[in-house]
Amino acid sequence: MTTPEYNEWWVRRINGNILEPNHENSQSIEEHLQVVPFELEIIKQDFERRNAELEKKIEQMEEEKMKLRLDADVQKLEAERLRKGKAKGGGGSR
Repeated sequence: MTTPEYNEWWVRRINGNILEPNHENSQSIEEHLQVVPFELEIIKQDFERRNAELEKKIEQMEEEKMKLRLDADVQKLEAERLRKGKAKGGGGSR
């Protein structure tokens, strides 16, 4: 058997451990929940912008790589042509 004082103390103890919503902070939580997606959107846009810049750089580098390969091929063909010309000209003049 418990006394009314004990029951009252027990209810206060249990209720003291339960966090009740603070109406003063509820608006700041709502604001916070609006700010977080806004910040995430900014981060997402920044990521997409940076990604687009990097994709453009990759395209430019691939284009430059292709041009350098073509230049190298032209140089190889020119060197081969000169070697063949020297071989024909050098062998025929002796």
